[in-house]
This record gives sequence, C-alpha cells and structure tokens, in this order.
Amino acid sequence: MDLITKTDEICVSFLKRIEETDNAVSGIFGDYRPALNGECYLTDRKLPKTLNISRWTLQNYRTEGKSPYYLLGGKILYRESDIEKILMNNYHPQSDEY
Repeated sequence: MDLITKTDEICVSFLKRIEETDNAVSGIFGDYRPALNGECYLTDRKLPKTLNISRWTLQNYRTEGKSPYYLLGGKILYRESDIEKILMNNYHPQSDEY
C-alpha cells in the first residue's frame, strides 16, 4: 500500500471538492439564523424586502396597529408567524366570475 500525502493529485482533488462543498453550503445557509422557540423573527429592514414593500409602508402598518411588532433596544422585530397570519387574513381568492 502506497502512502498518500497532501500533495498527491487524488488528495489535492479531494480537498478541493471539500472546499467547494463548504463554499456551497455557506452560500445556502449564510443568512440562516436559528429560530427562538420555533419562531423566526424579521427586522424592519428584512421584512420590507421580503414583502416587496417600502419601510415607510411598514412604519404605517405599525402606526395604524395593523402589524404587531417587538421593540427591543431600539430594534424592531416582527414574528414571522404574525406576518403569515396577516397575509392569510387578507388573502382574496380569485373569483370565478371572469
């Protein structure tokens, strides 16, 4: 049996594949943050991008009491499940009248 070193072609190829896999996984899970008690929270910067609305519109929703939120040390957080409920409550299915 031959001794394989880190400079052997097979070893270099293997290490390169591991690095590529690590980069791919980091790219996929780079923004992932574990949930707290099964809940995910979105910031007032992330939520408008997710919903494709302006931060000003989101501020209006808070002011008008349409959107529940947490204020923690000057940072505003929204519980993802609350946002999903709002969306579902405001869902209007397509009418068959067309």
